[in-house]
Amino acid sequence: MAAHALPRKSPSHQRRSRPRTVLDEHLPVDHRLSRVYRIGAGVMGAFLLVFGILGLIDKIGFFNTEGATVVGLNTNGALSVVSICVGALLLFGMVRGGNFASTLNMVLGVLFIASGFINLALLDTDFNPFAFKIQNVLFSFVVGLLLMFFGMYGRVSSTLPHDNPYWKARHPREAEAEERAARARGSAVSTGVHESGGGA
Repeated sequence: MAAHALPRKSPSHQRRSRPRTVLDEHLPVDHRLSRVYRIGAGVMGAFLLVFGILGLIDKIGFFNTEGATVVGLNTNGALSVVSICVGALLLFGMVRGGNFASTLNMVLGVLFIASGFINLALLDTDFNPFAFKIQNVLFSFVVGLLLMFFGMYGRVSSTLPHDNPYWKARHPREAEAEERAARARGSAVSTGVHESGGGA
């Protein structure tokens, strides 16, 4: 019976998959990054939650296209419920922190900007389910940009410092080499201290 040779995997299949970034909040750099992500999610989430609750308290019609003004923004029942849900999700992201909060901020930031463009096109039409007005569109753009900034902080840049966890995840070999070099320097310094102490 003829033996069949197994096909060799191409080099692309042999490459190691990029390790998933997990922030360790006991480390100073990771802790600082996670704190930024938490602040961004918490501030935006709290505002949206309050905005949504105030909208529901006013008992505005669910799909009332005229809406009513709450904290300078137009709203109706549907927008109030969506705001509460998104605000609660951001507050959950604040509690989780770390990479989850960063990714959540970025994703919701993109969705807010997309919502701004979509609702801008619907302003003067009969189909305006969230009762958007121009101030709501501007608010969506501003919140979207802020969430993206908070989510990308320390994560998306071509000049990340080498102690950054995202840089380490993208350059595992270089990071491992630098850690070995740092350990070697540390052991050399420790040996020198012991020798000088013994000589005294």
